[in-house]
Amino acid sequence: MMLKTTPLNQTHRDMGAKMVDFGGWDMPVNYGSQIDEHHQVRNDCGMFDVCHMRVVDMKGNGVRAFLRFLLANNVDKLTLPGKALYSAMLLENGGVIDDLIVYFMTEDWFRIVVNAGTADKDIAWMKQQAAKHAPQLDIADHPELAMIAVQGPNARAKVWEALPGSQELTEKLIPFSAVEMGTMFIARTGYTGEDGFEIMIPAKAAPFFWQTLAEKGVKPIGLGARDTLRLEAGMNLYGQDMDETVGPLESGLAWTVDLKSERDFIGKAALLANPPSSKLVGLLLLDRGVLRGHQKVRTPHGDGEITSGSFAPTLEKSIALARVPNDVQIGDTVQVEIRDKQLNAKVVKYPFARNGKTVVSI
Repeated sequence: MMLKTTPLNQTHRDMGAKMVDFGGWDMPVNYGSQIDEHHQVRNDCGMFDVCHMRVVDMKGNGVRAFLRFLLANNVDKLTLPGKALYSAMLLENGGVIDDLIVYFMTEDWFRIVVNAGTADKDIAWMKQQAAKHAPQLDIADHPELAMIAVQGPNARAKVWEALPGSQELTEKLIPFSAVEMGTMFIARTGYTGEDGFEIMIPAKAAPFFWQTLAEKGVKPIGLGARDTLRLEAGMNLYGQDMDETVGPLESGLAWTVDLKSERDFIGKAALLANPPSSKLVGLLLLDRGVLRGHQKVRTPHGDGEITSGSFAPTLEKSIALARVPNDVQIGDTVQVEIRDKQLNAKVVKYPFARNGKTVVSI
């Protein structure tokens, strides 16, 4: 099967990237040292090709009412144009179809960014639900749009250098909000635990913009560092930390689920009827070794499992997100099975690192 490519594919190759199959996409895993790339983002800034993410626009009369029903988080929180909300989209049984970001632009237009691996499934689900509940809506995705993320403490300043006119538009942009700039859409969002922008741009302009950023000193960053950055920041990865078989409440996403308002949404009845018996916690390995996904976690209250694990360059320790029984508490010591050994790990409250610093007590 042919791998799908982003508009930046040749650019990555020209920059010496090591390319890998990432969910059917030909993507850069690193351009040299993955650890150097990680520190580059925490301490300065770097850019990521996220063109494989999909942009979906919902337009028409009654978009907000439909999204109140479609999403677990409450879009009524979105009152200012450009403001964004992170939410899960659930099945009737409470399982997570995808996690996404929804932007409120006007009462007739909400923009949604969904994950690459689930995009086709997400859009089909949205259209299926709209056919039943809001047939007047127009739901369109935008393969003609590319997306580049620039992340790190110096990210905004570098984007302002690379994009004349962008500083005036975005200097007062608060985190988790976006603004249009001509054919571009600039959002102060990201997946690294650092400040920065995610910029949607016409696909044909992406290589030029990437090159301009590079000329301003922004280093390209691969998927390897993207994963260690998001893990340190305590951010879920769909397909690892949650999927259709688990709900948001046992995936550390209770803060994104609005069970307080009267509003009904897909999956709400199932969440209320089936309180979770497990939860997502952070683990810090106390012994030598590396924590990885699917390793078994032994606790006095029953077994759990690591969902995401890695060496964390900012902490210089091995960390993980793990789904464990509810009775496990922060500060407990648990055992992780690594190659037939039982290694000690401390249960901690994540995130582990954000804004260039370790934030978890080691």
